[in-house]
Amino acid sequence: MLKRHLIVHGTVQGVGFRQFTVTEAKKAGVNGWVRNRMEGTVEIKAEGSQEQVNAFIEAVRAGHRFASVTDVDISTADNVEHKGSFTVLY
Repeated sequence: MLKRHLIVHGTVQGVGFRQFTVTEAKKAGVNGWVRNRMEGTVEIKAEGSQEQVNAFIEAVRAGHRFASVTDVDISTADNVEHKGSFTVLY
């Protein structure tokens, strides 16, 4: 399983971006979580096959019509806490 930690920069809070990531994760078959960070970025941890995670990351980079993704920092995650799904953390 591929495990990735993402920090998404741009206009990604207050525009439905977290729900968008939940939808895209389900489409790709990725497990993990998403949450807003205090400085205005969105943090994601995702786990799945290489194909699933890569498809999910491409969707995150593209964003949706109300978001404006300017950069995505991607690193390897040691652990992705999930219960067999992809959820929003508050």
